[in-house]
Amino acid sequence: MTMRLREQTFAKAIVAGLGALALAACSPSGATESAPSAAAPQIHPESGLAVIPLTVTTADGKQHEFRVEVAATGAEQARGLMFRTEMGTDEGMIFPREDDPRESSFWMRNTVIPLDIIFIGPDRRILNVAANAVPYSEAPVPSAGAAGAVLELNGGRAAELGIKAGDKVEW
Repeated sequence: MTMRLREQTFAKAIVAGLGALALAACSPSGATESAPSAAAPQIHPESGLAVIPLTVTTADGKQHEFRVEVAATGAEQARGLMFRTEMGTDEGMIFPREDDPRESSFWMRNTVIPLDIIFIGPDRRILNVAANAVPYSEAPVPSAGAAGAVLELNGGRAAELGIKAGDKVEW
């Protein structure tokens, strides 16, 4: 291919690219790619963690739905909700430990907002609720048995919704 022909091909490619860019800018969404599929996991904008639906069914059959961030790795679990200044009413964070259920203890070091710490047994039933854990406290908040997961909600939310030991948690 001659130098002139290569330059023309390159110029055509640039013009085609600019045309596509102009069309994308005029489209309603301004996006150059297709929208993500409904099956794509949501990502929390602050933590970068996956967000999944979680449902708590109380003893009287009421269901409460939440959107929770999943702290899956050791590093994610160690950080938890530290330094966060707010969380939505029906948001939370789940710490799954299903492969290694054990008696657990959490603390509130560097945690700015009060939390309800809900310990969940391997059968996905709530073991106990540590209500309104005190921000910044380093006092241990223990589970009442082997926990297969721990759920953190805004402080007082469990009482407000009537969430108690024995309730079923699904995610």
